[in-house]
Amino acid sequence: MNPASRRVQRIYLILLLGNTLAASFIWGINTLFLLDAGLSNFEAFAANAFFTAGMVIFEIPTGVVADTVGRKASYLLGTITLSVTTALYWMLWVWHSPFVWWAVVSVLLGLGFTFFSGAVEAWLVDALTSTGYTGSLEAVFGRGLVVTGIAMFAGSVLGGVIAQATNLGVPFLVRAGVLVVMFIYAFVVMRDLGFTPDRSRGPVKATRLVLSESIEHGLKRRSVRYMILSAPFASGVGIYAFYALQPYLLELYGDPSAYSIAGLAAAILSLAQIVGGVVAPRIRTLFAKRTSTVIGASLLSVISLVVLGLNSLFWLAVVFLMVWGFVFAVAEPVRQAYLNDMIPSKQRATVLSFDSLFGSLGGVFIQPALGRSADLWGYGASLMIGGLVELIGVPIMLASRRQNDPADTKTVQADAAAPEAPLPPA
Repeated sequence: MNPASRRVQRIYLILLLGNTLAASFIWGINTLFLLDAGLSNFEAFAANAFFTAGMVIFEIPTGVVADTVGRKASYLLGTITLSVTTALYWMLWVWHSPFVWWAVVSVLLGLGFTFFSGAVEAWLVDALTSTGYTGSLEAVFGRGLVVTGIAMFAGSVLGGVIAQATNLGVPFLVRAGVLVVMFIYAFVVMRDLGFTPDRSRGPVKATRLVLSESIEHGLKRRSVRYMILSAPFASGVGIYAFYALQPYLLELYGDPSAYSIAGLAAAILSLAQIVGGVVAPRIRTLFAKRTSTVIGASLLSVISLVVLGLNSLFWLAVVFLMVWGFVFAVAEPVRQAYLNDMIPSKQRATVLSFDSLFGSLGGVFIQPALGRSADLWGYGASLMIGGLVELIGVPIMLASRRQNDPADTKTVQADAAAPEAPLPPA
């Protein structure tokens, strides 16, 4: 990795660090926050579903921003939008607002995240290519998972501790403040390298073109199509399980007011993510195909969710929570590298956003359905049902594997087997 590529990676890792730290302040207590505001389980997960619906609605328009205005502009818009909507979320909690307002603001939160999805990853890949990086993408994405795992651990633990020392609303205010800091940092250091925005078309025509290219380079290419179509099942279940495990762990622990224990769920997942990010490139070398890694991890995820649902012991739940987080962390950088190697540079942000759109679409329908099952039969049963839903995506990924795309067997270079530690800030 040459100095210019190293600087690009450093900026990418700092962006991930700041974004994840800001987000994770509320990850450990978000469901408890919604329930404390007077929402039922169904309404709490319906609010999350409106958030993912916002991501579905705005994914393509914000993909236009990334591809026609610039990746940096998209990131900056995301930080400001999320900072403002997070503050609005806190106000809804203070006022114990009716569900309709939670739905509206949740959609706007989804808008904020769509400015990030695809844009930052596309910025990284294009900038690395521009600076002559010849290493494996798995190695860089693995380092990214390590950094986000560290940030997630720190943020989720601090969020739970702050909530217990003050109240459930303060972590949301901290999150809004960190996002403002990230806006300033990105404004100063980010440059769109290896990518020239196409501003020759108006927004309507650009949106139509983006949608057309998403279909052309995404759904029309079978190996990409099947990976995208499998996304709703793993993503929808994953989002639900992440937030359902907060109150479920408290239920198993026996103290519904132990907010620091709720933060433990996110903290455990972050530790698993750090380990998974480190070993993902090594595990990838054990398989001839990238899809083998992803499919195997998905099957282990299903088993973990079923065991979590059947279990009634707090300590055993902690163990399988870590297993669940680990297999996700192993699969994600391999899946990212697989998709990126099948997508042309010019359409990279567009197709990655399209992939994110399908993942969000799963959350729109799966989250409230599983939330309702938790109201009727408990969190354990809802996690078991979620595992069965995720299993639906496995045959679809097998269909992608059968296409024998060259990206599936792309040689992993030497640095993938020995990823470096994340670099300190410049």
